Amino acid sequence: MEVRDRESAELIRSQVSQRRLPRGALRAALLRVPPAARDAWLDLVFEVDGLPDDGPELPRGCVPYLPCAVEVLLRAVQAAQIDADDVFVDVGSGTGRAAAAVHLLTGAEAIGLEVQPALVESARALAARLNVERVTTILGDAAELTGSMRAGSVFFFYCPFSGERLARVFAELEAIARQRPIRVCAVDLPLPQVPWLELAAPPSGDLAVYRSVTPASPGTARSRR
Repeated sequence: MEVRDRESAELIRSQVSQRRLPRGALRAALLRVPPAARDAWLDLVFEVDGLPDDGPELPRGCVPYLPCAVEVLLRAVQAAQIDADDVFVDVGSGTGRAAAAVHLLTGAEAIGLEVQPALVESARALAARLNVERVTTILGDAAELTGSMRAGSVFFFYCPFSGERLARVFAELEAIARQRPIRVCAVDLPLPQVPWLELAAPPSGDLAVYRSVTPASPGTARSRR
């Protein structure tokens, strides 16, 4: 990594921990870093070194933790139009990297749901290290934590699981979508065919972003965000 990129990472880390990060500064700094170095740069900001091992608590059918690429997060923020009024829910949040990044990029409140205690510990340590208040991580199986999803407006799935567990989570999302508009970001994950979701934008590589739709009354257009 170039010396100037290391220096910019250190500056951003200092601004974040002192709660003096100007609006848009993290995105602007990321875009000045060569794309191939952006993940390493963000890890330097977050003082993250290496990947933790998965523990025995990982349920059968769940995917081992792998951090989401910065490029995907940037595309998700743009395609889902995430802003400070949103509540971003990362389903299968691992060490909290994506939740913290989206919060700092947009100002949105971020909630991580993670089943592995050691990863939850790492995520909470990251939030404490960054001195951020609107980033939290909840320990438990997302299929059993549906109540914790009720506040969400944007739901992020980086291929955490599929099958029956995904169907249970999507049943909860449908209930939320009947009350208010939501968006769903899916990375490397084919979603169930459901009538209450439509693409918000053409798929971008491994990322697809959806928005909820509600049935239209006769003579009216569908409600959407």
